[in-house]
This record gives sequence, C-alpha cells and structure tokens, in this order.
Amino acid sequence: MKALCYNSVKDLRVENVPDPEIISPKDMIVRVTLSSVCGSDLHIINGFIPTVKAGDVLGHEFMGEVVETGRDVKKFVKGDRVVVASVIACGECHYCNEQSYSLCDNSNPNAYMPEKLYGDTMAGIFGYTHAFGGYAGSHAQYIRVPFADNGAFKVPDGLPDDSVIFCSDAFPTGYMAADMANIKPGSVVAVWGAGGVGQMAMQSAWLMGAERVIAIDREPYRLGVAKEKSKAETLNFTELEILEALKDLTGGRGPDCCIDAVGMEASGSGIGYAYDKAKQWARIENDRPLVLRDAIMACRKGGTISIVGVYSGFADKIPMGAAMNKALTFRMGQMHGPKYIPALLDHVQNGDVDPSFLVTHKMGLDQGQQGYDMFTKKEDNCMRVVFDPQMRM
Repeated sequence: MKALCYNSVKDLRVENVPDPEIISPKDMIVRVTLSSVCGSDLHIINGFIPTVKAGDVLGHEFMGEVVETGRDVKKFVKGDRVVVASVIACGECHYCNEQSYSLCDNSNPNAYMPEKLYGDTMAGIFGYTHAFGGYAGSHAQYIRVPFADNGAFKVPDGLPDDSVIFCSDAFPTGYMAADMANIKPGSVVAVWGAGGVGQMAMQSAWLMGAERVIAIDREPYRLGVAKEKSKAETLNFTELEILEALKDLTGGRGPDCCIDAVGMEASGSGIGYAYDKAKQWARIENDRPLVLRDAIMACRKGGTISIVGVYSGFADKIPMGAAMNKALTFRMGQMHGPKYIPALLDHVQNGDVDPSFLVTHKMGLDQGQQGYDMFTKKEDNCMRVVFDPQMRM
C-alpha cells in the first residue's frame, strides 16, 4: 500500500509499505478515508521528538471503513464506518478503568523509552514515534487498529466525513482542555492558540457554560476564524502586550481559566523567545514554553491552567513562584479519547458543534510534503490539511 513516511527532518516521502495485518485477536484493519495533519505532527518532522526513524508512517487523526476484524472484536463488522481515537488504550488496566486512557499500562510495547525520561510509561499513539509504541500511522491507505473495541467508534448515519474526522483527536483534545479548566457558568476563558485544537477548546468552553472566551494568536486569519466560528474575542500578540490586554479585558483580575493549546514550539518575540529558540536549536532545551509562562502570569489568583499543547521534556524559566503564590491549579495531559468521543459524536449529530470548518485543504497522499509545508507555514489561510488516501493527483 501507499503511505506517507518520515525520511528526515522536514523530508516526507510517499512509499510502498507492507499492508497491515491482524496481529492480535483484538485488532481491526481499517481502510483510511480521511487522515488529518495535526499540529503535534510538526514536532516530529521538525526534529524535536527524537525516537522517529526513517520509514515510519506518520499520522494519528483519522477515520475509515472496517475491512477485517480479529476474532475477539465484538463491536464491529466489515463495512462499518468508524472514527478512531489517536491514543491507543487497552480498556482493561487500572488507568483505563478510571478513564485515564492516555496513561494506559498495556498499549505501549516500547514502555522503557518514555520511562527513562518521564519516570513511567505512557500509552501508545498512532504514528507518534517509537517512544509511543512505534505504531504505523494513518497517512496510509490502510491501518491496523489495536484494542479496536475500546478505541474505535461507529459513525452515526448521515454525518459527513468532514464533520467527523476531528472527533478522532482535535475535538476530544480541545474538549478535554475545557473539561480540565474548571469552567463554571460565568467563567472567563483565555485560549492560547487558534488552530484546530484551540478552536475546539473555545467551542467546548461555551458548551460548559463560559461567559466569555478570548482567543490569542498571531495569525489574523486564524483569529478571524475564532471570532466567526468560535464566537471568541480576539487578541493578536504581535500587536499588543498580552498580559496587559487580558487585565484590561477582565477588570484587572485576569481570566479564570487559561488553556495552553500551543505547547513546545510557541512563537513570540523579544528576549524570551530568542532565548528559548536558541536553546531549543542547540538541543539544550526541549521546549519553548512562552505560552505557559504567559498563562501563569495572566491567570487570576486561584485560577486553573489547562495544558494540552504537547511538551516533550525540560523547559526553562517557568515562573513557579507566581504559580505557587497565586494558588493556581494545573491540569494537563494527552487526551483520553475514548472517554469523550461518544459524547462528541452526539454533539456533532445534534448540531451543537460542526468541526468541518477546519477542513480548508484536502489532498492525496502524493501531495503529503506540500500539505505539511502549507500547514507549517500557514499558507493560503490553512487551518487543517486532510489527506484522502484514495485521491489521485
């Protein structure tokens, strides 16, 4: 089959790779119909997650059609249309039983890799390097889905693919960000990052009763989408000082909830940004935590910081004195997809949220490098590139 593979930093190639096969009786083979480029994929191709190898198939946000099931798969039959959580979870361990699926004990066969860095193992993730299991990703014509009964979900009849694809990752990640943010009726929520996850966090904040939602980004077109589609107030950090602007908008108090939907490759200006970028380039520092610093300083006393932007290792100059003395609550993590996806499909079916506006560019796998470049450089008002593996140039 054809698949979009990592070759080296910023170098992707379409290659012929072996078709996936059933390995475990709990496996399922899915013909991929749509697979999206996610912002966290950029951390891999930019060289900041080192356990990727040449030939690895990328991609973790996808949906498709069931073509084969293992003998222990009970929920699906050939021909079912499914959306699949990007995080792989067994559904049976301690963490899965408490719905903390991204902490699964059993889905990462390379558990020793993250254990050295993080002190413990993490769940497997499709197409997200060998530290997260070495699973082949979804930028391919077919994919093996382990623990299928736990991680895959039937798509209700009548829902278009463009509305469903982001229930795999962007929507549950954004929803989890809002869920962790302790939003209450009347809350003011600030969201750093107006990409796909940030937009879904904004829309989820409204579902949870927020009174005001403020979007922070540098790209005018993404802020325009935040205003039009996610009904947010907008701030461009290249045009004003964010901390002062947030104080002004909240009567000097600061937002109740601050969501970091950016993570390790945050953009900025000034000495702090130059410091982080230089240290990251030299591999002295893993992450550029500009957003995290701003969120800590901006959040009101007793507020909550919710982090779903990916961080990979060690970050410098975190203002822990401010965080401690302001009594801030931190919640963070990779998303617990199976916990949220059924409810999110209901929201889409009921018309509460329609994520299809994120699909701005649809391409075949042969245009994979072009799609990644466009998404990276934010060209042509690109929100998300979605690959259709059956599409021909």
